[in-house]
Amino acid sequence: MRHSSIKPAEAGHPYGGLGFAIKTILVFWLIYLVTVLVRAGLSGDFSGVVMNRAPTMLSGMVLTFGIYLVIHSVREGSGTRRRAIVATIASISAAILQGIAILIAAPLNSDTKAEYRVQAREGAVIVQKGREIKIERNSGEPLVFTLPKLNELGTNEKVRFAADAAVVWLFFFAAWSAVYIAGVSAGQVAVSRRRLAEAEAAEQAAQVRALRYQVNPHFLFNTLNSLSSLIMSGRHERAESMLMALSTFFRTSLSLDPAENVTLAEEIDLQRLYLEIEKARFPERLTVEIEVPDDVAKTRVPALILQPIVENAIKYGVSTTRANVTIKIHAERLFDGRVQIDIVNSMPEGCQVSSRPRPAGTGTGLTNVCQRLAAQFGSAADCRFGPIEGGFKVSLAVPSTVEEEDDD
Repeated sequence: MRHSSIKPAEAGHPYGGLGFAIKTILVFWLIYLVTVLVRAGLSGDFSGVVMNRAPTMLSGMVLTFGIYLVIHSVREGSGTRRRAIVATIASISAAILQGIAILIAAPLNSDTKAEYRVQAREGAVIVQKGREIKIERNSGEPLVFTLPKLNELGTNEKVRFAADAAVVWLFFFAAWSAVYIAGVSAGQVAVSRRRLAEAEAAEQAAQVRALRYQVNPHFLFNTLNSLSSLIMSGRHERAESMLMALSTFFRTSLSLDPAENVTLAEEIDLQRLYLEIEKARFPERLTVEIEVPDDVAKTRVPALILQPIVENAIKYGVSTTRANVTIKIHAERLFDGRVQIDIVNSMPEGCQVSSRPRPAGTGTGLTNVCQRLAAQFGSAADCRFGPIEGGFKVSLAVPSTVEEEDDD
């Protein structure tokens, strides 16, 4: 199972989105620049308006980045409310500084050549061009007034001008802060969800491994017990055949990753090896029938998922009767697209059952099979088992996921 990891930038400080901050700052000030350019195009003095606004844009971008640094300095783990309070204070401070910056940069501004004409109700025409205001009357000479520069105003007038500018810019900085905090919060939620998904995936993988390791000791114990019985009864050729099959089986099965999926065909091949081991023990009492159509052979299933089922068929079927027991493994595609695998052990009607006590089962093997399927496929899988007439049947249904073929 592939595991992904959190990038260092995402795993660090919660407000470490420098790239996101720069992008949003540029977008906001690009919007402001567009409004300035539109106004400059309508005024008739394009270069003059743009040049006069340039210091405002420069100071504003610096102050916006300063707000980001203030938010960034908030202690990790602080809530959204604390972030909003800090951002509000930073925005107010930035707005005041922007008003002061505009006042300081005022002497650098040149008088624009743009001319604005307004028709008054009394019939006079008011014309403003730069700092010059001219009132054209129906009779008499026009009245001309020249407004003072900002640096020529008194202290009270300067303070009032800076306060008015601060109020206007407060909304701009507050809007950027809201967008930035919302964006970072959304990013944090996405990272938290991804971490939760990775934790769930890791938990699922650990569960699959744990269940897989529960199966192996059970199989090993039963196999070694069968081999011991053959040796003690003097059936050395069968013991040798069983050892060879056992060697091949373990070489194949132990090379698999505990959480790896294999094709149904590969899983069936492993079970053929196991059944060969058991046929060496019960040559006259065990018949195997396997039917896996080609259209389902490449379906992916958990490794050794059939092992405890086949073991139970031997343990509770073949070992409890002196008659021939048939173990059938059949696979087919269902109408809903899933693949169903049936494992059935059956014996002839009226057969003689061994007088030896029937092994007491704990249900661990079949329970583990169902748990592995649930951990791997969730509700898409199905696991059913129970007695049937003359035997026992286990039915597994899994999603029809197939092995991807190489392009070579």
